[in-house]
Amino acid sequence: MVILTRISHKTNRISYHYHNIFVICLLLFTTFIVLISVYHIFKFGNTPKHSEHIPITLSDVNTLPAQTLPSDSITTDATNSSCTYFTCFNVYRCGSQGNKLLVYVYPPKVYLDSTGRPITSQMTKEFYQILHAVIASKFYTSNPYEACIFIPSIDTLNQNRLRLQEVSQALTSLSFWNKGENHLIFNMIPGSVPDYNTVIDISVGRAMIAGAGMSSLTYRPGFDISLPVYSPLVNNLKANHSNIRTWLVISSQININTAFEQDLMEVKTTHLKDILILGPCLHFNPMNNTIRCVGEDIYKYPDILQSGTFCLIIRGARLAQSTLLDAMAAGCIPVIIADSLMMPFHDVIDWTKAAVFVREVDILLITQLLKKISSQRIAEMQEQSAWLYDRYFSSMERITETALEILADRVFPHLTRDYTYWNISPYKGKPPPLFLSVTAPKTRGFTAVILTYDRLELLFLLINKLVKVPSLSKVLVIWNNQLKNPPHFTRWPKVNKPLKVIQTKENKLSNRFYPYDEIETEAVLSIDDDIIMLTADEVEFAYEVWREFPDRIVGFPSRIHMWDNSTNCWKYESEWTNSISMVLTGAAFHHKYWNYMYTTAMPGDIKEWVDEHMNCEDIAMNFLVANVTGKAPIKVTPKKKFRCPECTNTEMLSADLTHMVERTQCINKFSSIYGTMPLESAEFRADPVLFKDAFPEKLKRFNDIGSL
Repeated sequence: MVILTRISHKTNRISYHYHNIFVICLLLFTTFIVLISVYHIFKFGNTPKHSEHIPITLSDVNTLPAQTLPSDSITTDATNSSCTYFTCFNVYRCGSQGNKLLVYVYPPKVYLDSTGRPITSQMTKEFYQILHAVIASKFYTSNPYEACIFIPSIDTLNQNRLRLQEVSQALTSLSFWNKGENHLIFNMIPGSVPDYNTVIDISVGRAMIAGAGMSSLTYRPGFDISLPVYSPLVNNLKANHSNIRTWLVISSQININTAFEQDLMEVKTTHLKDILILGPCLHFNPMNNTIRCVGEDIYKYPDILQSGTFCLIIRGARLAQSTLLDAMAAGCIPVIIADSLMMPFHDVIDWTKAAVFVREVDILLITQLLKKISSQRIAEMQEQSAWLYDRYFSSMERITETALEILADRVFPHLTRDYTYWNISPYKGKPPPLFLSVTAPKTRGFTAVILTYDRLELLFLLINKLVKVPSLSKVLVIWNNQLKNPPHFTRWPKVNKPLKVIQTKENKLSNRFYPYDEIETEAVLSIDDDIIMLTADEVEFAYEVWREFPDRIVGFPSRIHMWDNSTNCWKYESEWTNSISMVLTGAAFHHKYWNYMYTTAMPGDIKEWVDEHMNCEDIAMNFLVANVTGKAPIKVTPKKKFRCPECTNTEMLSADLTHMVERTQCINKFSSIYGTMPLESAEFRADPVLFKDAFPEKLKRFNDIGSL
């Protein structure tokens, strides 16, 4: 007992000793942290330029501060022609303030070489307008440490006004240059005599280039931004409300390649009244850009373009021509004859709706080709061209804002605007809802419509699976439970796609097919909340198949109808056979057109019968589609088993013993209402091309295609 007591006292002394050491260390560490904090407060408190981040002003570009570059200044790396968004852009600089693109503009300076000579000419009005537009935009930040994009305040719009090596040295001297990472260089006139390269010849390392006149060989897709050559001449253009167009086509460029000029003159010999070929006024004032001449006749430019239906935009020494914006402002449809030209903002703008593209080798056929275009099509193109010009190209501010919007879509792809946003005037309204396309829609993406009642665990699991599908645009949850409100928004899964919950007024199966305003895509994925066995690859593949057959139902669970000789009635069959005639809408794609048809044009009392019996809404939809199109549905992938592995039999509507009997009754009732059997059978299904082929997975687009 004595020995144990002594050991206990000794242990207590050791513990107390270590406790004191721990307390002393903690006090020392705390004191160190406090001293460091005080040091930083005093250090950065005296440097307001870095801590306060005062926004820059552009009030007087004539009194900018000067910075002299040493003669031994290093230049940045050569422009990396293989850059992509994934290899040269640091996306981790973005998102510090949420889903907002932040752009920093370096304070303007005059850069001098070691002899005191400026390395660039005075800032142009156009570049000033670019900087002003950025600073006035919602994207601007005065804090470079939270910025995603950096814009140098060095005017690089016109390469002819630059000393290339010295400008590269000035770029390298920028505080956050870092080999050009996340920097954006603006340029509209690249190249110089004699090569006239299609991209600016300054070494910019990994910087992005927003430039005009890029070719398909020099443009870096998804990284650079194609711009137009801005034309200040249109500011003096007087509006002409007359619809009279004297000339079919006008050529007004003064820098056309000699070979093209000869071709046009040859066309004119046989189409004298169709084509007007303008040139410089050599006898009057060849340097005056506001006039054009034909012999001794003088025409005011660009006003003369208002007399033409089409205006030629032909490749010259440089690919891009300011004539493009002149023509659009004058209401003259651009005819592009420049095979490799990257059209302005081509990533988002559908130029085929506003311009005509003619191959360079077909220039001799220009009048024949243009005469084949209908008057209705001409009116549509004129309207679209005018709208595009007004929205994107009417000023340097509009051009700059559009470039930043495109960058924002790249950095935050889950917030990307669709084809409609960029290409359809809001004044036109939405396309007619009762329009069924038989070709793949231009807009990509689908809306997942989930019908649910109260199975939250399964619902949340399904949502998390669906958001992994690349083409998903939105999730729309139809809450069919009127006795219980949907859970609070904090309980829903945190996903990177829009999620909307709609609580219905009545518990009806037809609610899944209502044409909700929230469905903005043409493609609709109708899916039950217990279909959690589908993979992202399977859903994406089904969507791609639907794009090829947008007038059909395309999906997974299939069924067949058969004639029963013993009862002289139709029979609903779920057994696996060699043919199918129905694809159930518990997991299927269809065009939103069918939602309108189901809700407003369902024959007889089919819709009411479905809602009363809480069954057969999927059969009713198959009847409707087959009756209108005369086509069978398409089953995709081999998957046939869709029983929820986590559900009890009592949870599943289809587990009811009377379920199959009721569905047979549905088929016979619907066929009697239609007066015929509209369902069509198919003996094939759609699988990926390389499905089950002995190919490496990285060579297959759809790897996760499951079995039965």
